[in-house]
Amino acid sequence: MHVTGAHFTHFADRTDAGRRLAARLGHVGGPGTVVVALPRGGVPVAAVVARALDAPLDICVIRKLGVPYQPELGMGAIGEDGVRVLNEQVIRLASVTDGQLAEVERRERAELERRARRYRGDRPSADVRGRTVVVVDDGIATGSTARAACRIVRARGAARVVLAVPVAPRDWTDRLEEVADELVCVDTPSPFFAIGEFYADFSQTEDAEVLRLLSEARTREQERAREQERERESDPGSPAAASAGVDRELVLPAAGVLLAGRLTVPPDARGVVVFAHGSGSGRHSPRNRYVAEYLNRAGLATLLFDLLTEAEEADRRNVFDVGLLGSRLTAVARQLNPRSDAPPESGTVPGSDAPPGSATVPETRGLPLGLFGASTGAAAALHTAAELGPAVRAVVSRGGRPDLAGAEVLGRVSAPTLLVVGSLDTTVLDLNRRAGSRLRCESELSVVPHATHLFEEPGTLDQVAELARNWFLHHLPERGPGAGNP
Repeated sequence: MHVTGAHFTHFADRTDAGRRLAARLGHVGGPGTVVVALPRGGVPVAAVVARALDAPLDICVIRKLGVPYQPELGMGAIGEDGVRVLNEQVIRLASVTDGQLAEVERRERAELERRARRYRGDRPSADVRGRTVVVVDDGIATGSTARAACRIVRARGAARVVLAVPVAPRDWTDRLEEVADELVCVDTPSPFFAIGEFYADFSQTEDAEVLRLLSEARTREQERAREQERERESDPGSPAAASAGVDRELVLPAAGVLLAGRLTVPPDARGVVVFAHGSGSGRHSPRNRYVAEYLNRAGLATLLFDLLTEAEEADRRNVFDVGLLGSRLTAVARQLNPRSDAPPESGTVPGSDAPPGSATVPETRGLPLGLFGASTGAAAALHTAAELGPAVRAVVSRGGRPDLAGAEVLGRVSAPTLLVVGSLDTTVLDLNRRAGSRLRCESELSVVPHATHLFEEPGTLDQVAELARNWFLHHLPERGPGAGNP
């Protein structure tokens, strides 16, 4: 976990606090970032942050559970999705009975539901699966509401949670470090009695202001989407379209089936990495999406898609059918029209029937291609690397089963290949060592200390992402002049 902080100062109002907070959050911006505000006071702060990061703005409705005779003192919090956080120490010291707690919770639950309907209407909450979520409030007091919000977005599938506030007590990191991956605060003054003492204007934020700021954010998001669509329609391969960035769902045909995917192309991308997972969870895998977002921040486009349909995934034999998985990955990779320094005379990707420049995914036209495989998807990635030859520039396997590709396929892979395995995943580690010995290309085995098969231990997935980023940046050539217009 990373912590950012500074020295004490007063804020003119919540807008001023948002500007100062946004100045500390530039490193988390990108197409995979969503800003989530705690209404009501957190919305004006978050609105400024969202504009600065050019990110969508959503809310996470939380209600503090105040001590009956001292409502400003929080004894817990409740939130959407049934989340409930209690501060047992405050409850005990304040001598709050079970009946009093139940009455406060009943009252606040009704208010939470009212506000959620008012602020969101029938619109669903933002899709945060696999994304970086910046949770913003106007300050931290006891931390109960912030804790509840972080738990909610994590449960909704956020790959990385950043808790960001203008002001908090100095010990706030001790209270909240386990619920967020990063804590960002402008000021941590001492003594600290209440958030409002550090604002010149801490007047109550009304529902009307919350609704106005959310409406403005939705309008900006719609305008941005329309502008990107206009640029893609005018010339999908143009530098202007490439510099705009892309983040969209798509459907790709492959061997007689349609496969759903998620394409993210950061501005001026220097390469594209296709993710192959061994089951239908490919585009929803939180670990793959976390790594993909890491690559996006490094200027690499990513395509996450499902190698199997939902019906096919039900038959576990398909998960280990490397021929099936590899053929589909190869078909999808061909549609990206990847760059090769030694293309065949026809100008098409080896084995493709498509004419030059006819990529199904025009946003990636001319970008050097890399493959990232997890589980049996690693064998599929090596299968595709062997089939497409020089069109594939690099391969990374995360806890994969490259051995399932077979000795003949491994011997034909020419793309530099990185095998990443956890040190505690002993069986898979041994299989990777054996598979690595059969590779004839440049290859490397990286063992992540104290990591099991799914890299669930703190910090281990970050190491995987960093290894993958460095491998792809080293082996994917820079996009040359005119590469987008072959």
